[in-house]
Amino acid sequence: MSERLQPGDTAPAFTLPDADGNDVSLADHKGRKVIVYFYPAALTPGCTKQACDFTDNLDVLAGAGYDVIGVSPDKPEKLAKFREKESLKVTLVGDPEKKVLEAYGAFGEKKLYGKTVTGVIRSTVVVDEEGKVERALYNVKATGHVAKIIKDLGI
Repeated sequence: MSERLQPGDTAPAFTLPDADGNDVSLADHKGRKVIVYFYPAALTPGCTKQACDFTDNLDVLAGAGYDVIGVSPDKPEKLAKFREKESLKVTLVGDPEKKVLEAYGAFGEKKLYGKTVTGVIRSTVVVDEEGKVERALYNVKATGHVAKIIKDLGI
């Protein structure tokens, strides 16, 4: 089970392929705040709701200086379908090896319908301009989460 990040930790660096197969690195966003959110699977109801919420609020977040990157274990082809089907504007990257998910503490044991399973833990990590963890939220809800982040960040 991976360690959860704490405020003040250095956010683990990553470079992952986006829906078009282009590399996206956390380092590309240095100087801006980044909301990195981890979700179990593209094209599922909860993950769709969450991605649509981020897309709907992207202008508000960007206006406050935040970029948004969604990370799942999906391959770029599936991410592209997800983006097209739902008209998503957030940057989606795939981590099929789950190395980044593990580095961020977003993969491990979780409860699903009362059973303990191993999988993606729906999480959100807010990274500041210097690459440090500002907030790390684990086991978040798919619905209403974006509104809560906006409120908590005072946007």
